[in-house]
Amino acid sequence: MGELSEDTKFQISIKTMIGIGVALATLVGMYYTLQEEIEEAKLLPEPPVSRTEYDLKDELIRESIMNTEEKVQENSQKLDKIDEKLYEIIKK
Repeated sequence: MGELSEDTKFQISIKTMIGIGVALATLVGMYYTLQEEIEEAKLLPEPPVSRTEYDLKDELIRESIMNTEEKVQENSQKLDKIDEKLYEIIKK
């Protein structure tokens, strides 16, 4: 492979140059459209949390806490059994 210099020449077809131009124009257009939508979204008011949504989230959190409490109780019972077995092994 040769070195690149000022005298290096590339051969690109018109079709390829048009394709690159279209792709570049599309990307630039998408970027500016996205920026405009972001600015518009910044100006919109925050949506209020409805009572139903609040109640559902509250219920979900309470269920999670109860499930965690049940798992802690189960683990505590298992730990007590392990402790008893260990005590019996040490006692022998």
